[in-house]
Amino acid sequence: MNWKTLLCAALFASTAAQADAPSDYRSGALLRTEGEATWYRLNVPMSVYWAAAHADLRDLRVFNAAGEALPYALTSTEERRTATYREASARFFPLYGSNSDTAAQEGLSVRIRRDANGVLVEVRSDDGTPAAESDAPLRGWLLDVSALDFPLERLRLDWKNGAEGFQRFRIEASDDLEHWQHWGEGQIARLNFDGERIERNEIRLPKSKTRYLRLTWLTPEVAATLNAATLFGVQSGYQPAPLLWSEPIEGSKGNNAGEFIWKLPLTLPLERLHVAVSEPNTLAPVIVSGAWRTAKPEAEAHLGIKKRPRPAQDIWQTLARGLLYRLPVQGGEDVQEEIDLSGAAVNQLRLQVDSRGGGLWQKAGQPPQLRVAIYGHQLIFLARGEPPYRLAFGRPDAQSAALPLNTLVPAYDSRQPEKVKFGNADLADATAPVTPAKNALATPEEPAPQGKAYALWATLLAGVALLLGMAVSLLRGEKKVDAG
Repeated sequence: MNWKTLLCAALFASTAAQADAPSDYRSGALLRTEGEATWYRLNVPMSVYWAAAHADLRDLRVFNAAGEALPYALTSTEERRTATYREASARFFPLYGSNSDTAAQEGLSVRIRRDANGVLVEVRSDDGTPAAESDAPLRGWLLDVSALDFPLERLRLDWKNGAEGFQRFRIEASDDLEHWQHWGEGQIARLNFDGERIERNEIRLPKSKTRYLRLTWLTPEVAATLNAATLFGVQSGYQPAPLLWSEPIEGSKGNNAGEFIWKLPLTLPLERLHVAVSEPNTLAPVIVSGAWRTAKPEAEAHLGIKKRPRPAQDIWQTLARGLLYRLPVQGGEDVQEEIDLSGAAVNQLRLQVDSRGGGLWQKAGQPPQLRVAIYGHQLIFLARGEPPYRLAFGRPDAQSAALPLNTLVPAYDSRQPEKVKFGNADLADATAPVTPAKNALATPEEPAPQGKAYALWATLLAGVALLLGMAVSLLRGEKKVDAG
């Protein structure tokens, strides 16, 4: 075995020794899965955030019954873009004109009558006769797509069997039937030979909205007589994600009258809060502030200078101003108990109640009941090995092991998510602690103690020195053999 093989083996052993195990995490819960699937997805509940070491869930892992870590992806449940495939038929009207009349070819001037909704009900030629009764040759078609509320991507035409061969036409769009925009050219084709048929009946459109389409045939022959005109497109939009609400949080009175403070277990990006207004005839203008606790380092290791620990500092910032109330109205009550926030990440909340409104009534000056809401995450994992699967979390020094969703699920397409079938998973029981490892006992969101960091660096440097020594020794041995 040469020195390169030894070095690779040592590095592999070092990597394997650092593999995750369920006992490395402070908390965990069994997962219950429904049916058999390749991938399962779990809407991460608030109880997991409350026990995790990091709000972005970098310390989240999934293990199978053998304790093997499973590949997973985390997706945010914030506002999502949705795509709905649409298909609709259009009303169409014939357009007549002379092949030799340039003006007719350009404009195919007609008189249009619309109803109150802007939908075409009649098309007449210049002389006032219905277009269908005109003696001039058929030169094109007017399509009424005013009822369609999606961008047009494709047009499919169906025409009578008599028209065969290739037929080209100009495509124009308009919103008022007076001003037209050139959308390009299209071509349809139908060929029959020896009992076989070749047909091309779809035309690409520029993914835009319009109210009317005009198809003007460019060949000397008359236009094909249409049986149907169908439009296709994708309607995009945004679907607001449901908020993830916490259980009531225990608070305390602040230093000033009408001031209350709540401490969160970790820094969370809050989107909304709910303050219980239990008493009738309550009107309370409030100011909501947030803070994040910052701790000063105990030592600057790179300088070798130890400093006396400084107390943590609370930096308060106003998040929102609102009005909470419970007031009588005819036949019931009008209640406002929620205040929207901006998603700022805080680990403390302060509510300052303006006494001019009468304040929030609560027993013995106790804080009102408070709940907070965030946009959660969805966990998707690849099922390998035997169940039951276990969710583990609560390791302060963990780094994210999540894969991009398109890597974990290669066939996934956000425009057609229904193509991939996911199984559903949820927590089998309430979050319960697992056997903690030594490196999982630190307080969430706090760095490991300096002594542990020094020990880790010393171990790493010693391992590198050992590997270098082995490599030098092997090189010297090889040189002696060559010299001999």
